[in-house]
Formats: sequence, C-alpha cells, structure tokens
Amino acid sequence: MSMASLIALSLLLPVAGAGGILLAGRWPNLRETITLATAVSLFAIVAQLLGPVLAGERPALLVAEPLPGLPIAFTVEPLGMLFALIASGLWIVNSVYSIGYMRGNHEQHQTRFYICFALAIAAALAIAFAANLLTLFLFYEVLTLITYPLVTHAGTDKARAGGRTYLGILMGTSVLFLLPAMIYVWHLTGTTDFRAGGILPADMDKGEVALLLALFMFGIGKAALMPLHRWLPAAMVAPTPVSALLHAVAVVKAGVFSVIKVVVYVFGLDQLAGATDWLVAIAGFTIVAASVVALKADNLKRRLAYSTISQLSYVILAAAILAPLSVIGAALHIAAHAFGKITLFFAAGSIYTAAHKTEVSQLDGIGRRMPWTMTAFGIGALSMIGLPPAAGFVSKWYLVSGAMSQGAWFALVVVLLSTLLNAGYFLPIVYRAFFKPLSAEAVAHPHGEAPLPIVIALSFTAAGTLALFFFPDVPLALAQQLVKP
Repeated sequence: MSMASLIALSLLLPVAGAGGILLAGRWPNLRETITLATAVSLFAIVAQLLGPVLAGERPALLVAEPLPGLPIAFTVEPLGMLFALIASGLWIVNSVYSIGYMRGNHEQHQTRFYICFALAIAAALAIAFAANLLTLFLFYEVLTLITYPLVTHAGTDKARAGGRTYLGILMGTSVLFLLPAMIYVWHLTGTTDFRAGGILPADMDKGEVALLLALFMFGIGKAALMPLHRWLPAAMVAPTPVSALLHAVAVVKAGVFSVIKVVVYVFGLDQLAGATDWLVAIAGFTIVAASVVALKADNLKRRLAYSTISQLSYVILAAAILAPLSVIGAALHIAAHAFGKITLFFAAGSIYTAAHKTEVSQLDGIGRRMPWTMTAFGIGALSMIGLPPAAGFVSKWYLVSGAMSQGAWFALVVVLLSTLLNAGYFLPIVYRAFFKPLSAEAVAHPHGEAPLPIVIALSFTAAGTLALFFFPDVPLALAQQLVKP
C-alpha cells in the first residue's frame, strides 16, 4: 500500500468506525467490539508510517485545492508522527477503560459517546498530519465542535454551562486570533505550508514577529496559556474518559502540538531570536500560578486539571527558549504528559467508580483497598513531578539542558519552583492513600478495585510511563529530527 493510501486510510478509518458504532448502537457488545477493532487497526496503520519517517521520508497526500495556493493537504513529518502514534495508541487503551467506566457507572448515551470519541480521534490525526496552516485550522475547529457533545455528556445545567465556556473560549480564540494570524502569514508569504526553518521573510521587524507570535499563541486556545485557560477546568464536568481525551489523547495535545509546529515550521528558531521573552514570562507565570491553584484544590479532577494547565506551559516554555535541546524536550513532553496524565485521570475515574469519592481529603487509606489504582497514580505523579524512573524526567532533562545552553535562568527557576509545587500537590495524595488509616466511612462501606477493564487500562499506561523512561528511542529520534539542520 502506498504512503498516501496509508494517510488516507488513517483519516477515514475512525470515521468509518463511527458509522459502525452508530449501526451497532443497540448491541453494546458489538458496538464496543467495533470501537476496539477500529482503534487497533488505526494504530497498526499509523505505525506503518513510522519507518519511512524515521528514514527521512515525508509521506504526503493532496486532497483538494479550493483556492489557488491554499490546498487541503497532509504531510507526515516527525512531530506529527509522534502525535499520531500517541493519539491512535492511547485510543485503544482509553476504549478498554471506557468500557469499564461507562458500564460501571451506568452512563447514558454511550453510543453517542463512542461515536464522538472516534470522530475526535479522526480530527486529531488530521491535525497531526496537516501540511499547512489552513488544513490545521480546519480540523482544529472540527475537533472543538466534535468534543463539545462529550463535554456536555451529562446533560445537566452544570454540564451545559461548562460546555458553553469550553466552546466559547476555544472558538473565540480561533476566530479572533488564530484566523487573522493565518491570513497575515498568507499575506506575507503567499503560502500557509509548513517548512523546516520557517516560511516568514528574513527581514521582518522583531516587533512584528512578536505580535504575530502573540496572535498564534493566544489563538491556539487548546494550549491553555493564561488567561485563556478557563475552558479546561470547566470541561471537567465530563465523564472521566472524556477528561482523559481532553487532557492526554487529543485536545490539549492538539494545542501544544500546534504551538511547536508553528514555532518550528512557520517562524523557525532563528527568526524568533529576541522575540520570545514575553512568551517565556507568560508561560512561566502559567506554570507557577496553575500549580498554586492545584496545590489548594481538594477536588481531585480540579487538581489534575490545573496540573494539566501547568504541564502544557512546560511545552510552550521549552519551545520559547528556542534551543534545539529545549525543542526536543517540548516534543518529548507531549509523549510523557500523555502517558502520565492519562494514568492519573484513569486512577481518578477508578476511585470514583469503585468508591464514589471525588475529593483528595476522602482518600485516606484507599491505597490498601485499591493498590493497583493508587500505585499507577503514584507512577503518573512521579512523571508529572519529573522524577525518575518516569518519562517526565527525560523531557524535563532536555528542557533544563536547553535552558542552560541559552542562559535562560528565569526558565530554570520556574522549572525548579514548579517541580517543588508538583511534589507538594501530588505526593500528599500518595501519602494519604497508603499511610493514613481508613476513614470510619470507608471501614463501614468496604470496596475493592474498579472493574477489570479500568484496572487493565491504568496499569498499561502506568507501565508505558515507565517504559518511556527506559526506552525513549522512538520519540527521541522523532524529536531530534525536528531540529536537524
């Protein structure tokens, strides 16, 4: 099969899977079998593109050219390959988890949930493989729209309010900032194609470069840079598998992926020299401020949501430092955060399903009742803090190395301070779970682990978090290709 055919199949297969899920909606076992089969098949197809990309090839597919010089086209480059592997691979695990969670909590509208999830993965793959800003923008918007029904899944007033915030901020930032930025790039260059080294004129004024960069950074609302972050905690009204999709698989990853893609392939590291100091400052503020909010949050999902806001800005900070090592760290952190954060959300959902607990203060002794869940949580927490032997250590190592190579001392202080804050809001949860006695309520209402599919899924992602520390070769090779001269 040709490379172009593999790209087309990877984009169309989740859509076809969504159609199969719709037809099988009355038969839950068949519906979920189709979901899993589609997810496994998609990963197998995407994986076939890895070898050629690592060998230096850039598989491409032209779909249409609605206007001269403005094609809808796809090209598989290293960063997109990494994102596609993460999204398609974690869809399998999230599907296994969803079966246990949706059934265990007797959720309504399960068929709609699986359909929207499949379509969201299709949009994420289209973003990953986008060959230009126009294609990226189109599917970035599709991803926002298709995840809205997932955010409002519960159908309550609170869910609808959260959905309005989600849709309003993400669509508003796209229309007000991202679209004008894309149009201005077209005006300057006559193209929206992504190219190694950037596409902007070399003689652009640094003030103009900084302004255009600001339009992109605030236009990519899914990266949750403050003050445009409120959509993310608002979306926590969704079921936990949706939270995992938002935080680890598709939505926020589409945001920080787009940030790196714009920095590397639209501006270029050399063009941005001297124009990113403000971005380093705002990303640093976002990292620390979100960590402080997380430190004070008792609701577990709220704590994880603000942790995500903080972790996303690690990627932005690393990209803004402009050192080749820090850009490698930014790409690696997409993978590290995906595995670590999905593990943490899986654990939160496991606790809710088995024990119906949502607050950190309710977790005393729960590790003795749910050892698999809380051990996985501990591994995910280590990765978010950036401690070995978890994947977050590897990406932070490259971030810190890049910052030192550039003399970016502010960034180094931010990383050090935020690492202490991360430990401050994650380690007490692990301590409570394993070293505090069970509460009287927990003793009176004993429970065990969540349903087996949930435990299998969170154990797998926890193992993946460790594996990325010991075997980072593939993501590291892809990340290094981003900064090759």
